[in-house]
Amino acid sequence: MPTRLALLCFATVAMTGLGFAQSTSPNGVRTLNPPGAIKAEGTWSLGARAGDFVFVAGMQGVDPATNTLVADPQARIVQAFRNLALIAQSEGASLKDCVRLTVYVSDLHRYAPMVDKAQAELWGGPPYPPRTMVEVQRLFDDDIVEIDSVFYAPVKN
Repeated sequence: MPTRLALLCFATVAMTGLGFAQSTSPNGVRTLNPPGAIKAEGTWSLGARAGDFVFVAGMQGVDPATNTLVADPQARIVQAFRNLALIAQSEGASLKDCVRLTVYVSDLHRYAPMVDKAQAELWGGPPYPPRTMVEVQRLFDDDIVEIDSVFYAPVKN
């Protein structure tokens, strides 16, 4: 029994420590947890690199310094894009390397123009990545936006 308890404690520490936060699968998929990013809590990762692609989890407008949602709706949407950009940049990709965006908003008519404005500001103009925007009934923490993204970032040898 003491051996089982020791193994259980070791496994718990390994999964909550750096070993789980940034690990590599048998096929080479590597989870991402760059410095300065928001904190992933629970059973998800901020992102993953699989070959030449970087997949970023749905990002909200959480300020990484305070771990709270930004109050102003427009600033919150910009922060969500900045959060996903930071993860992509940690793997050598820029917003211009984004190949897919899925934007979930709680009110399409109200927030779609804000998403457009944030993208125009952050991308600096076209071309923009393919995007799907969907109105949903509810988001985590009753948020207004969550943005899922995929980036092309060829592995440098």
